[in-house]
Amino acid sequence: MKYKVVLFDADNTLFDYDQAQEVAFRQAFHEFNLDYSDDWLSRYRLISESLWRRLENGTILATELRYKRFEALFENRLEVDPVSFSESYLDKLSEGRFLLEGAQEVVAELALKYELAIVTNGLKGVQLPRFQGSPLSKFIKSLIISEEVGYKKSDAGIFDCALRAMQHTERSSVIMIGDSLTSDIKGGFDYGIDTCWYNPSGAANQSGITPNYEIKHLNELLGIL
Repeated sequence: MKYKVVLFDADNTLFDYDQAQEVAFRQAFHEFNLDYSDDWLSRYRLISESLWRRLENGTILATELRYKRFEALFENRLEVDPVSFSESYLDKLSEGRFLLEGAQEVVAELALKYELAIVTNGLKGVQLPRFQGSPLSKFIKSLIISEEVGYKKSDAGIFDCALRAMQHTERSSVIMIGDSLTSDIKGGFDYGIDTCWYNPSGAANQSGITPNYEIKHLNELLGIL
């Protein structure tokens, strides 16, 4: 058996982040008595994705990301306090424990043979309760959150933290699985561990990085590992 430790990304790899995001966003709009439309959500996602890329690049802090995305979204709505809205949204997002199809079954099967961990760039106040309240917590040994450990994917430091948490040192027997080429796959590649790109949409890889494996469905992992 080549691998002993399997590292997973969280959002849009195991957890259905898009669904959790939409539910939390709608609920926050309702709480603030705002008229919701899908246009608001689409605009928010563009803003948020741009800021998350800046976080990966080290040009913005997680504490700033929390509210700056809502500052940008509500720039012409003076009656909306972006900090208060952010707190409401994140509180609701922390309850979004929706899993992607097959995630629980695949993780349960892999846990019989491997040590499993999640390595995520998410916020601690969101990711910890989502993980603890999900059925995945029964099978996954460690949760490594960038905000908590002070390193983010694709930095080597977050993978150091993960391997320490797993009490494991041999990189050749570790694999990283995730949907992001820039954080999960690049991070694993640079760290010297094998990688598996979860690519359900069949997107083109223009990163210049070649993962060891590429899958469209999580259950394909059972034929690889």
